[in-house]
Amino acid sequence: MPAPSSADTRYLEVHGSKWRVVFNVPRQLQGKLGTKLKRSLGTDSLSEANLLKWDVVAEFRATIDQARRPNVSKEAALASARVKAMEEARRLSQQRVVAFGTEQRGRVDDAIEDYAEALAGDPVEVGDDGHPIHEPERDALAMEFLAVAKGKRTPVDFEHAKYMSMSQVKARTAADDKRAIKYLKDWCKANGVPPYLQAISKREAVRFCDDLPGLVGKTDPATLNKYIGRLSVYWGWLERRHVVDTNIWQGRRFKKPLQITDDKERPFTNEEMRKLLMGPATQAMHDVMRIGALTGARLDAIVCLKVKDCQNDTFTFKPQKKEPGSRLCPIHPDLAAIIARRSEGKQDMDDIFPEWPGPKKPGSLRERSFKTSNQFTDYRRDVGVDDQREGKRRSLVNFHSFRRWFITKAEQAGQPESIIAAVVGQKRSGITLGLYSAGPLLEQARQCVEAVKLPDLISRPSEHPS
Repeated sequence: MPAPSSADTRYLEVHGSKWRVVFNVPRQLQGKLGTKLKRSLGTDSLSEANLLKWDVVAEFRATIDQARRPNVSKEAALASARVKAMEEARRLSQQRVVAFGTEQRGRVDDAIEDYAEALAGDPVEVGDDGHPIHEPERDALAMEFLAVAKGKRTPVDFEHAKYMSMSQVKARTAADDKRAIKYLKDWCKANGVPPYLQAISKREAVRFCDDLPGLVGKTDPATLNKYIGRLSVYWGWLERRHVVDTNIWQGRRFKKPLQITDDKERPFTNEEMRKLLMGPATQAMHDVMRIGALTGARLDAIVCLKVKDCQNDTFTFKPQKKEPGSRLCPIHPDLAAIIARRSEGKQDMDDIFPEWPGPKKPGSLRERSFKTSNQFTDYRRDVGVDDQREGKRRSLVNFHSFRRWFITKAEQAGQPESIIAAVVGQKRSGITLGLYSAGPLLEQARQCVEAVKLPDLISRPSEHPS
């Protein structure tokens, strides 16, 4: 029968007034790990120590098993030890922050010192001055652990996982966050800058911005600002939590070249609309184009529609960009036949556009409409609708030009700006057409949508080969 927790002292010894775990190292491994592995548990209660000790014992056993494997290089073993040490440093540093009073802080500091002592291992020799000399790599790791655990050094990504867990952003933005941190760490390594929050000042931020185009491999200001913006949001979060004193990225932006008015992306002209709506596109592409033209909706919101989203003469588009929730948009009379045809015989959760099911690769960050966009671009160019300018990466017309065309036509029809903004989901002052809008507001939105008319077509395609 096992000893009660009030009497069981296996793997335990008293150090000062606190219990700590002591684990004997096999003789053949003592040259690597020292004679014993030790870790303070920070408690003077034997019962509590017996509850806490088993995780430490399991870790020590894993350390010994790893040391036994001859095929594991010294560098790999040290890298593994560093990962574990930084995890423990995070845990202890957080305990140190919330410790109440000098006594609790002292307990945490004792645990930090004990762990650092275990990381350094036994001395390999004694210096001329009588001080012990430890293996340099292990001694450096112990010193790094001490600095991190006591809050003197904080790796730039130390709090990033926690920040991401609290950040409600889309997968693509989360990927940008992670890339931004990777670029910063890569830059620190290449430039000999310690990758700690305390070492990165405004001066280093300026240098990083100067070198960012080379790291990213692009000079487009929008792309570069995307990464600076993600770092700024992260640093702002750290500042609010008093981890850093100031947001060193705030206000740092790459300036966009001065844009001449006629170089801005624009709506389609009526002639371009005729070419697109009368051209030899597939039925699915014709349907998508018409929905885009008569709702002003973004392409991905259209392609992601399900049967349940097209009921009661109203579209329910999923949130796009910074929209807080799903958005209603009345169905234009000229789209009724399209929706009826695409909904016939289907269940509520069936896709309106099964032709574009989205990326097959698990974890892909591409939008479902990725292939739709590529196919539309090819089709648009085939029918001679393009506006490519020197020095511009994108054509001045694209699928978004349907959205611009709808807004322009609604404005020309005298519709109120606030209602147009509500219909297309633009961020403007005033009302928004939310998921539960009803009554006069929805009726105003319907009048706005129906005020937009497609240009006269010589022959409107009915059924096109798919």
